[in-house]
Amino acid sequence: MPRPSVQGSDGGAPTRVERDPLGPIAVPQAALYGAQTQRGRTNFRVSGVTLADRPELIAALGQVKAASVRANQELGEVSEDLASVILQAAREVAANELDEHFPLDVVQGGGGTATNMNANEVIANRAADLLGRPRGVYDVVNPNNHVNRSQSTNDVYPTALQLAVVVQSGQTVEGVRYLAGTIRSAGEKVGGLLRIGRTCLRDALPVEIQATGNGEASALERCARDLEAASSELLAVPLGATAVGTGFGAPKGYKELAVRYLAEESGLAVTPVEDPYDALSHLDKFIAVASHLVRSALAMAKIAADLRILSSGPLAGIGEVELPGVQVGSSIMPGKMNPVMPELVMQVSFEVRGAAAIVEAAAASGELELNVMEPVVARHLLGVLADVGAVAHLFADRCVCGLEWQEEVLAAHLSSSFAHRVELARRDGYAAAYEFSPDAGRS
Repeated sequence: MPRPSVQGSDGGAPTRVERDPLGPIAVPQAALYGAQTQRGRTNFRVSGVTLADRPELIAALGQVKAASVRANQELGEVSEDLASVILQAAREVAANELDEHFPLDVVQGGGGTATNMNANEVIANRAADLLGRPRGVYDVVNPNNHVNRSQSTNDVYPTALQLAVVVQSGQTVEGVRYLAGTIRSAGEKVGGLLRIGRTCLRDALPVEIQATGNGEASALERCARDLEAASSELLAVPLGATAVGTGFGAPKGYKELAVRYLAEESGLAVTPVEDPYDALSHLDKFIAVASHLVRSALAMAKIAADLRILSSGPLAGIGEVELPGVQVGSSIMPGKMNPVMPELVMQVSFEVRGAAAIVEAAAASGELELNVMEPVVARHLLGVLADVGAVAHLFADRCVCGLEWQEEVLAAHLSSSFAHRVELARRDGYAAAYEFSPDAGRS
């Protein structure tokens, strides 16, 4: 029988009454989620960063649930008719068609149990829709008994998080490689144009702008390659480990079937982990991804900082390169332009370093058979992976593509090069050449 609609405290919107082990609770009538999600909305209301802000995590949860119900049907755990509607609902979640029904804060206690139940409730209620049943009545399609069958949060959540990180890392790697390619192309446009190289911020020897750009691109490409390799380690997933790694609670053969179907649902080359006890207890693979992301962000920030220095001025600084004017630079000084895109890149690198520290702290906080700190990894690691990918594209398109090297300034500065003194030292000895140096007696 449908639950009665009542007026509740959810903004005055109509609600339905659901019951969980803690008792009755009002849930918005239109919501696909249920009682446990509603409780989590109150208990974990901290950051305002919700699951809907991490669509790649929601998609991965949908893929896990789709794979699981396929395995359960094949093993006779769920009937074919019921499995069909659960599968359709899970695939809608995987397609991010129901993201508005995932209102929980990403960071939460309980190792992501509320997140897992959010997915279970949404899928159960959407399946009920498909069967013409009322939402919030779980006698036919139950979030725990059917959608979560053969699973626990302890294997579902890390599996979904790993897939989400792999997907988001792929987009980040693409962004970093795009920036590298843009830098190489920008160098090709200036050909053999020279600028004075600097060490310790002092004049040194001439360098080709294209050559230094290629060096920057090589660094980015190396970082992207290593980030991709680190994220690929996450393709070994613990689905089927259930609560503590034993597989207890799932039928024989479930793990192998579920992971095989997960590969089909996700399009990723997932495999079962070799050791499920290891997988549930340790988060060091996320540390590896975070560390390589830091490397990528720092390489980008160094390139950005160099452009910021070389563009300083334009009259009282180095002024060797002009950055595209994309933002008014001052509210009081008309005509001032600031290196806003390099500064954006640098600030993103600060965020990445902070996020990596959070991932390390989370990995260090597991106890015994389970690390329950994965939600904070989901918030920060997925967030900065997206930020780095986005800022790489912005930096390439809004800055690097429009660099204008100032040839007259470059030529004037090249006159301070140490090239002829290095040649003199090679011919006559260091001491003989030293007296001609403008730095003589100061270093």
